[in-house]
Amino acid sequence: MKKVGLIMGSDSDLPVVQKAASVLKELEIPYEAHVYSAHRTPAEARDWSLAARGEGFGVIIAFAGMAAHLAGAIAANTTLPVIGVPCKSAALDGMDALLSTVMMPSGIPVATVAIDGGKNAALLAAEILALSDEELAQKLIARREAESKAVLVKDEGIAARI
Repeated sequence: MKKVGLIMGSDSDLPVVQKAASVLKELEIPYEAHVYSAHRTPAEARDWSLAARGEGFGVIIAFAGMAAHLAGAIAANTTLPVIGVPCKSAALDGMDALLSTVMMPSGIPVATVAIDGGKNAALLAAEILALSDEELAQKLIARREAESKAVLVKDEGIAARI
């Protein structure tokens, strides 16, 4: 199975990265996590991106706040799917990161999830990998069915209380 790369611009993004890692662990998807800044370690971010396909990665998730150029910097150096996760910061509550991540120039796509959306980023990465992995596709189907059942149990509980 291909690996997922979890790249954060700063270790302050770790709580959001951990949400993604938790989902990947649950689905038994191998991953690696690294801290590479688009601004402070651009050469290392570029080198990692260029080597990612050869190192067995299938999807990259980039986590960054504020200017949030990491996903774009990664995507500029690979044709692997890149998912950007804008992270909240104190200044603009993550809106700066969201806009920086989603507004990519034509030809360099980055899929973008919600602010602090590490869980959905991991699920999207899993769905991409499941295109060529039937076992993983079945795990995703089972996960959705379990979530559906959990909602219906809550529905019954609400109905009984009202």
